[in-house]
Parts: sequence; C-alpha cells; structure tokens
Amino acid sequence: MEDRIPALVLAAGGGRRLGGRPKALLPYRGRPLLEHALAVARDAGCAPLLAVLGAAADEVRERVDTGDCRLVDNPDWATGMGSSLRAGLAALPADAPAVLVLLVDTPGVTPAAAARLLAAHRAGAGLAAAAYDGRRGHPVLIGRRFLAEAAAGASGDAGARALLAAHPGELVLVECGDIAAPDDLDTPEDLARWTAADPKRP
Repeated sequence: MEDRIPALVLAAGGGRRLGGRPKALLPYRGRPLLEHALAVARDAGCAPLLAVLGAAADEVRERVDTGDCRLVDNPDWATGMGSSLRAGLAALPADAPAVLVLLVDTPGVTPAAAARLLAAHRAGAGLAAAAYDGRRGHPVLIGRRFLAEAAAGASGDAGARALLAAHPGELVLVECGDIAAPDDLDTPEDLARWTAADPKRP
C-alpha cells in the first residue's frame, strides 16, 4: 500500500483586510472556508489531515466541522504564515513521507490539483508546487528530507518561499491552470467575487 501523504491546512489568519474576519470562518458555498479546504485535501487522498488555527481558534472549533482533522494551535499566528508553517510541520507524524501544504484562503484549488502534486511526489519529486500558466502558486508539496529546512526557513509571511528558492533545480512545477485557480481571498471584493454563483468556478 502506498504511503499516505498528510495535508497541512494553514488557517490561522485574522483577515485584517477583510475587517478582522478570521479566514477559516469565511463563508464559501454554504460552509466555512476551512471545511472546504479540508474537503479538498480529503478528496485528493491526503491522510491524516492537520489544520493550524490562530485567530478566533475557539470559535473555529465551535463552528467548523473538522471531522478527523487534527487541530494545531499557533499562539504566534499574528507574526505571519511562517509561524503557522513551523507549528504545523512540528505536529506531523514522524514517518510522514511528505506533506501537502494548502492555504485556507485559496478556494480555487481543487482535489484534482492537489492529487497532481501527490502524483508528482510518488513519481520522485521531493519538492513540488502547483503552477498556473507556468507561474508558481499553491498548494506546495514538501518531501521528508526537506521538512527540517522548511521549518528553519519559515518566518514572517514567507512560509516555504525560502526553501523553494534554495532548491530551484529540485522543485517540480505541476501545471494546474486547466483544473484550478490560484486566487486568494484577501479583500471584501475577492470574497464577493468568489462567493458569487459561477458554474465555471471550481
């Protein structure tokens, strides 16, 4: 049986440009955005699932159906995505062959796109990232031998950026522009656009 690859959803953001509405709780197609992100990871075949919480963590626990997902608290969430990535990586199973890192505020990422990254890893990629028309985006897959370096380089809002920049020859870009969209939700306008009924949206 193939090793299962965990998914790590970074969902700690406070949504400052959204009026302080925690991103994990933003409504998307009738459910909180974190539920959508977890469903994407689950449907792609990831297991186990982990999510890093920060802003309004208690409220997220009360209002979001996280199922069998392990919830990881990041008390330093306000310092940026880097601290959430470090917290999530520290909580991974010791024998995880890799981890798929997803952002809670990228609803255009589909299970099919996530599955392409898992397939790239199983084909030998130690580092992989979704690409949209050739431009690197999310999600990102980090193989086991890079996990410590990813944690060490995560600071501020950079996340895994330092790691990927340090290994351009080993990073595999997996084109996903035909099955997903890279947009994130940072402003009220973004949210309105993505929550509007549009059958072309993933």
